[in-house]
Amino acid sequence: MPPTATSSCWCDGVTVTAFEIPAEAATVAQAFEAAAQRWPQLPFLQVLPETARIYGITAGALTYREAQQRVAALRAAYQRAGAGPGVRIGLLLGNRPDFLLHWFALNGLGASVVPISSDAQVAELEYLIAHSEIAAAIAPPSAHERLAQAAARAGCTVSLATPEAPPPALAPRRDRADGAQTLGGGAAECALLYTSGTTGHPKGCILPNRYFLKVGRWYADVGGMAQLRVARERMLTPLPLTHMNAMAYSTMAMVMTGGCLILLDRFHPDTWWQSVRDSAATVIHYLGVMPAMLMKAPPADDDRRHSVRFGFGAGVDRSLHAAFEQRFGFPLLEAWAMTETGAGAVIIANREPRNVGTNCFGREGAGVAARIVTERGTDADVDEPGELWVRSTASDPRDGFFAGYLKDEAATAEAWAGGWFHTGDIVKRGADGQLHFVDRRKNLIRRSGENIAAMEVESVLSRHPAVRAVAVAPTPDELRGEEVMALVVPQRPLVDGTDRVALAEELVALALRELAYYKAPGYIVFVDRLPLTSSNKIQRGEVKAWAAGLTASPDCVDTRRLKRRST
Repeated sequence: MPPTATSSCWCDGVTVTAFEIPAEAATVAQAFEAAAQRWPQLPFLQVLPETARIYGITAGALTYREAQQRVAALRAAYQRAGAGPGVRIGLLLGNRPDFLLHWFALNGLGASVVPISSDAQVAELEYLIAHSEIAAAIAPPSAHERLAQAAARAGCTVSLATPEAPPPALAPRRDRADGAQTLGGGAAECALLYTSGTTGHPKGCILPNRYFLKVGRWYADVGGMAQLRVARERMLTPLPLTHMNAMAYSTMAMVMTGGCLILLDRFHPDTWWQSVRDSAATVIHYLGVMPAMLMKAPPADDDRRHSVRFGFGAGVDRSLHAAFEQRFGFPLLEAWAMTETGAGAVIIANREPRNVGTNCFGREGAGVAARIVTERGTDADVDEPGELWVRSTASDPRDGFFAGYLKDEAATAEAWAGGWFHTGDIVKRGADGQLHFVDRRKNLIRRSGENIAAMEVESVLSRHPAVRAVAVAPTPDELRGEEVMALVVPQRPLVDGTDRVALAEELVALALRELAYYKAPGYIVFVDRLPLTSSNKIQRGEVKAWAAGLTASPDCVDTRRLKRRST
């Protein structure tokens, strides 16, 4: 059955028509096949020269037809190797186009993929291999030794191959007791995506085909300031394909609308705007750390010389949000979603008023139900913080969400207690109905009965010109239960103790001007780096572990004496 035409537009001399994915396209592979049939000559993937040099691959564009042909060849090779339903294959490929080609090929056979961070080391790989029971891992040769060592430590047999040549045969499968989905169509497992592990051991989120298809349809239909034009968008992302933003939202949005995806290996502040211009990007995806770093560069005459229509992301510092949009000339549309929620509960500030500068991420749209629940278990009042609970308004409250945590039914049931998904995010709702992000529940510091959001303190301290990066965490306090500790990476090396004390006092003074006195740091520790995930998020669990034992460090400045009420 051919795609269903809905509208037409003109692009580069070719008349293109929007379409709806056919009803029988129940898998990611089938959706891509439909897109390739509709737009064979349009570019699907673009590799910039900088990314090509880093990966040692060829720069240039790959059309939908060319990608389809490569997917078909890979699918045939995997079929010969024995890939099919119930098989999982690890992809340690960074943001190489090969990641998507192998994913689509495997999906066409009913197999599932397990994205693996290129930064993962042996202990992390050992856990992932044992937990996911992958039959093979596709990776550049430089990663094979790590993978082999991890597989040996896990007691698993894993076939290793390069992206250019899939394995001739897959490692024998063990009989699984994990309930791996082998059903066909939309319910089948498409990917096993591990959470970032910022607060503990990563969980494996089982993501079915319908998860990805719903994400793509949501993005194609959301409209407002995030309107995607059919067969005209060029989406640039430096975010890793091992996370849902790039793998689900960026990729499926382009598949559903005939757009071109431009993958960077990662975010490079110094060359970012050149990449934006060279790629002719019309949409960019971001994390909050990116605008903060870009705003530290001096203004330039060509700040607005680009084609970007909007940015889609989360976590922009509220004090920089308006200034960034004014300087660079396009809106940063703050959104909220989790790996677990997919498009079953995604919220975005894509229409005015967006309440820029307030951590607002919009209000739930049609199909999403949301509650804000206080520690008392009651629904929060206006402007009262509480945990965000979400579900779909469809007959199945889990429609569009993940299928569950692999081998952890108890954690899945706990997350869905009472028929609502408990997000762990603390938010509040304004009088206008819009939602505002406060912090992760696990990031709250409890000092003398007061809840303090680590992100709020970080936002203020990061404004100081001498601060390169900062993370805030609790440290034990005999009198107050917990005290606020700030781990600061300075812009330049600090000479001695006097230098450290002077900067620490400046930072506390800044916090006291902007925040309630109890939120100011009681300790400031100067460090060379912060522990980050592959997507440049702070590893909160490791930061908390550091903070618990740093009060005696020579690089720690005790600033508790400066924390006094102003009235």
